[in-house]
Amino acid sequence: MTRIYTGTLTAPPDGPAPLPQSDADKATLPGGYQPDPGLVDAVNVALLLGQPLLLTGEPGTGKTQLSYNVAFELGAPDPLRFDAKSTSAARDLFYVFDAVGHFRAAQTGEGRADALHYISWTALGRAILHSMPPEVTAELLPDDDKHTEAHRSVVLIDEVDKAPRDFPNDILSEIENMRFTVPELGGRTFSVDPALRPVVIITSNSEKALPDAFLRRCVYYDIRFPDEERLRGILERRLDAWGALGASITDVDAGFLTDALSLFWRLRQDRTGLQKKPATAELIGWLLALRKLFPDAANPLNRRVDGARDVEPATKALSVLVKRREDVERARAATLDWVRERDQEA
Repeated sequence: MTRIYTGTLTAPPDGPAPLPQSDADKATLPGGYQPDPGLVDAVNVALLLGQPLLLTGEPGTGKTQLSYNVAFELGAPDPLRFDAKSTSAARDLFYVFDAVGHFRAAQTGEGRADALHYISWTALGRAILHSMPPEVTAELLPDDDKHTEAHRSVVLIDEVDKAPRDFPNDILSEIENMRFTVPELGGRTFSVDPALRPVVIITSNSEKALPDAFLRRCVYYDIRFPDEERLRGILERRLDAWGALGASITDVDAGFLTDALSLFWRLRQDRTGLQKKPATAELIGWLLALRKLFPDAANPLNRRVDGARDVEPATKALSVLVKRREDVERARAATLDWVRERDQEA
């Protein structure tokens, strides 16, 4: 088994220890995303109507990743992301103004006095500015955010249910009309080029209800957890297409994927009693961890010691799948039962 950290050193090493390059980013590359047919339809309806797409579904089912896949297929840059917080206000979706810094500069005469210097454009504000000709926005955008030609953006408003209740209604007009005003710049208003209207994708974990007025103006889709056949297809597309495990997992050992999915579904069963069931994103991370921990085993979950299945691989990386203290012992017990059952079947 690959071991990097041992917990046994009593003196510092001679130099920094080399760490392996992570493959986690490969597992979420946008081309590996596989939406279900209903989600494809919902995206197309939202694009045709020019309305935001509101997504719900349990964490780890791909709500956030959809925005990267849509941007990928539309030939747009990576999504401009706004993470909603309990303190978010409608203006924050467009820009943030450092009022304290501006006031201090005005009072002390130190630093720049123009208000533009204290404005930071955020997701939807940047998207609107990027739809405008670069010569129009040259003075507005910082050097690291200038664009060479007007383009369409994908905007991700993530976990909107974390924002205050008034936030969704407060942004309705701005999202519909795609324009906003900046009082700090003398009331200057910025409007989108209608031909390059941003695509807006909003996610919610349904922690609290969203206002009806907001829901009426969205196209809605709930991403259900995939069934066994579809989940296998999702994994094959992600892991085979991008080589996230260093090689095609089905070419290495088809039994690895079969065993991994079998144990994963066991952990998700109601009878196992987990308070937080592992999701697709965690499954992918678990597979990556097993492949790196046991690189010499074609199927780590079928590694044998003295003729019997070794329980170590199945239990070694459970921390990727289990995220609550009360679930640790339940998950370990279910895993050991699974190993014994598979050993008997063999």
